[in-house]
Amino acid sequence: MSQTLRFMIAAVYGLLLFSGKVGYAAEMPAVDLPIPTAIDRLLADSHERMRIVPARRADDRTLLRRTTLDLAGRIPTPQEIVVYEQDSASERQSRLVDRLLAATDYAWHLRNELDAMLLSGGNSPQEWKEYLLQTSRANQPWDETFKDLITPNQEDQSKRGASHFLKSRVNDLDDLTNDTSSLLFGVSINCAKCHDHPLVEDWKQDHYYGLQAFFARTYQTKSQRLAEKPPAELTFKTTAGVEKPSRLMFLTGATVEEPADPRTDDQKKADLEEVRLQREKDDQAPPVEPAFNPRAELVRLALQPENRTFMARSIINRTWARLMGRGLVHPVDQMHSGNPSNHPELIDWLERDFIGHGFDVKRLIRGIVLSDAYARSSQWLYAEPQPSPDDFAVALVRPLTPNQLASSLLVGTSSPDRFQKAFDSGGWDELREQLEKQAAGTAKLFEYPGENFQVSVTEALLFNNAQRIENDYLRISQDRLAGYMQESLRPHDSGEQAGDGEIDAMIKTAFDVVFARHAQEDELQAFRHYFQDRGDRSPAAVQQMLWAMITSPEFRFNY
Repeated sequence: MSQTLRFMIAAVYGLLLFSGKVGYAAEMPAVDLPIPTAIDRLLADSHERMRIVPARRADDRTLLRRTTLDLAGRIPTPQEIVVYEQDSASERQSRLVDRLLAATDYAWHLRNELDAMLLSGGNSPQEWKEYLLQTSRANQPWDETFKDLITPNQEDQSKRGASHFLKSRVNDLDDLTNDTSSLLFGVSINCAKCHDHPLVEDWKQDHYYGLQAFFARTYQTKSQRLAEKPPAELTFKTTAGVEKPSRLMFLTGATVEEPADPRTDDQKKADLEEVRLQREKDDQAPPVEPAFNPRAELVRLALQPENRTFMARSIINRTWARLMGRGLVHPVDQMHSGNPSNHPELIDWLERDFIGHGFDVKRLIRGIVLSDAYARSSQWLYAEPQPSPDDFAVALVRPLTPNQLASSLLVGTSSPDRFQKAFDSGGWDELREQLEKQAAGTAKLFEYPGENFQVSVTEALLFNNAQRIENDYLRISQDRLAGYMQESLRPHDSGEQAGDGEIDAMIKTAFDVVFARHAQEDELQAFRHYFQDRGDRSPAAVQQMLWAMITSPEFRFNY
């Protein structure tokens, strides 16, 4: 779009605004609208108010790569590129999304993302990972997952893994309080521990210690079970030095009245002794479940219609941030009145839809990735300054997560024939599980990206100096792309060297596999000359070309 046309659009919009035919208050779309339609309509309203013309749609190959990384946790295979391009242009994205959401890859990737969000990934217990994988496969409603995390059923083997959310933090009550508030409710409340929050009117000490009171009795036995201590009075000191009781209070100010404690002093002493024995000896019978469980009361309060906005908006916002590069509220743990969303109508609509459709995370994800907003190019080609990231008018470039990078390295350096056989035989599920296991060790070597991501020194040294990169990804063997490419460069039986056409075909294959895009003419010419000059050492030339590709920013980022 020319700059002149953009100015004409802005001028017409200004006249409409001045005449009162366009207002600043966006009307909430109907509840039964498809999610992509509601997203695009509300963002379009915002862009009109801001006089922003969004970036164009990304090209098909870029969108294929982006979507596959976001839904499958890896780059697309050559076979997936073929299937994608066989679909009609109008249906490619929707068919791709539905294929990926139905594939085994989706659950593996969502498992990894939830693990990183809730337990920082890395060396998480296998039981925890199995729980997340199972819930991802079953598309368990998020309110049920929330309940599992706060009140895990330790007798149910399929649910027991959820207990590690509490177990990993149970020895530090502040961590347990802060992480629950931040990760599950979208509220960083730690600044209200020592005094009412100095910058946010919403959070007082009462809120901090009120939330903490739900976890204050939780402990872990010697036999690794979660249990509840007997009732005890909890207090905190205000900044004025006044000692106050810690009431069971949710973030909305809703409270729970604890039943009176009928125990005698002797019973209280016996209960405390039981806790001591449970903590020190692993041969004790499981502790008795209390009739009143504060964590169960937290779940009940948090899921009440007047309170559940915190839990719903937190996962909506984090999901949006994962797929779009930034939350509708940013930072994602600062959801309060002093940090409103740039798109309040949109997050309101998504909350209403999410709750109305049973806290369905997969449905939310599908809606976001089928929107025009998700499909925008990350290239800003207009003369005007690029809009703020909060406007979602241009796609944000995102670094790959450790698991995305490790899995993509395996896919991007494997022989194309490896995946063809798996697709032809129906063995993709088994191969995908193998890829996940093979990638796990490498993934631990990469940092999880933060907001101002830079490649770490450790990662740079790994790619520059580690023999494992050559052995695992660049070896000249039948199962690796390097071996596949080298075969194309072998002299013919007549002794004649590979011709330009064969070299070009090999280069094009490498670009399809590694970058999921076509090689441009200048790239073809540069690499063709590179291989022609190294005809006597083609294996090393192949490895060097692939090394340059997998260490490039184009491979390292989702754009």
